[in-house]
Amino acid sequence: MSRVVFLVEQLAPGLFILLALGLLLTLRRLLRARRSLRATHFELEQELARRARGDAWAALLLLLEVSLIILGVLVVVAPAIRDAGAFAPVRRVSDGQFNTPVPGFSSEAQIDASGVNLTPDDPALRVLATPTLTPTPVGTIVPNAPPFVGCNEAGAMLQVPANGMRVFEPISVVGTAFMDNFAFYRFEIRGPSTGGSFAPLGDHTQPVLQRSVLGQFVPAFYLPGVYQFRLSVFDIYNAPGPSCSVNIYLSEPLPTPTPRGI
Repeated sequence: MSRVVFLVEQLAPGLFILLALGLLLTLRRLLRARRSLRATHFELEQELARRARGDAWAALLLLLEVSLIILGVLVVVAPAIRDAGAFAPVRRVSDGQFNTPVPGFSSEAQIDASGVNLTPDDPALRVLATPTLTPTPVGTIVPNAPPFVGCNEAGAMLQVPANGMRVFEPISVVGTAFMDNFAFYRFEIRGPSTGGSFAPLGDHTQPVLQRSVLGQFVPAFYLPGVYQFRLSVFDIYNAPGPSCSVNIYLSEPLPTPTPRGI
């Protein structure tokens, strides 16, 4: 559903142009039908003119409804989905802490291990070590990624996502964003789901002078592929300042290895 909403958002300018042309042609049909109705005195021609006028009114109302639906997608639906994704909780995978109490060892204790056989003849009875699960990495750097753009000023720097990072789950964007006469900074993304142009992900009005969390990025709204993720900083005159654009690889979540049973 979100992909359809963002596709409509990207195609909205062209759709509005087509709807405007359709409205002009429909108004022209309506005016011609009204002129024909006033000019004719034959019952059959008057009936045809009335039908043409009714069809024109129906088409006009349909075009207006489609225009209102697209406007609602742009003003209400798309911002709501984007805001919901911007504040989605970041899932962190961890093995946790294991605090198993260990009894103290006494040097006077005598342990008889003569009856313990760690390698019996029956393979089903052998004692094997169970591997410990490791956390799934947040992102893996893909080699030979295209070079980043900008990122040469302290006012716009990205540590996460890094250039060439493979992203498959929500992540915290880490870096810096500030400049003189700072107004806001913005996340943008460009790739297969955005029609080849940068789509804004949201604005933030608090400068970040030291390397810290700038916001959240949720890849679930986009098709897998190569994307450009850009951080742009703007001043109070809405003039662009420093920026940093990195290449990321969006993919489906990686499978977590499951240990085999004994």
